[in-house]
Amino acid sequence: MDAKTDELIREYVADGGHPEDWWKDFHGAYSIAPTEDAVIVRDRGEGRILELVRWDWQKPANRPKGAPIINARMEKLATGFWAPAFSAARCIVPMRGYFEWTGEKTPKTPHFLHGDGLLAAAGLTWSMELPSGERSRCFVVITRAARDASGEVHDRMPAFLTPDTWEQWLDPEKLTGQAKIDTLAMLDHTSADVASTIREHIVDTKVNNSRTVDRDDPTLLEPVS
Repeated sequence: MDAKTDELIREYVADGGHPEDWWKDFHGAYSIAPTEDAVIVRDRGEGRILELVRWDWQKPANRPKGAPIINARMEKLATGFWAPAFSAARCIVPMRGYFEWTGEKTPKTPHFLHGDGLLAAAGLTWSMELPSGERSRCFVVITRAARDASGEVHDRMPAFLTPDTWEQWLDPEKLTGQAKIDTLAMLDHTSADVASTIREHIVDTKVNNSRTVDRDDPTLLEPVS
């Protein structure tokens, strides 16, 4: 997500708040890993705002320790664990594209999947307690069964929104009953539409290691043969 503040505000008609207070900590990146910060768009009832939050989610007490929770399956949004956030705390996760990997052995082959401009992934956001005891806002990306080019690389993909659905998705009014069903149907439809526009190409394996990758390197997105 390499977009700068002005581009995000133009694209999402969002109030940047005081970007100087947070953009210094995130000036755009060509690679974002789980537990790192990324920009989301949400509406708390006073219009759309941009926020810098952690890509992570607090695990339930009965879930074993391990990899962070970074995705929520669209098929499981309406009931159970994800229901409170789906009902009341939806967000948009802007991205230029995303990486997926193929291959059985190391190094796996990285693919960059993208559209023609900024993509609006559907997400959920919440406040979580970090291991340090501090509280932090977090988010996850909603995923669906992959379609079109995405399905050639992985069996899941982000569920994307089109601009005409942003207002419905970000509506701070709590979803109940039929509204949940209608919102899920909308998300299924719009994400299928966007999936048909996604393209992919292979990129350099230097993106494979989140510890050593240079987040400021634009060549991470360039195709390799």
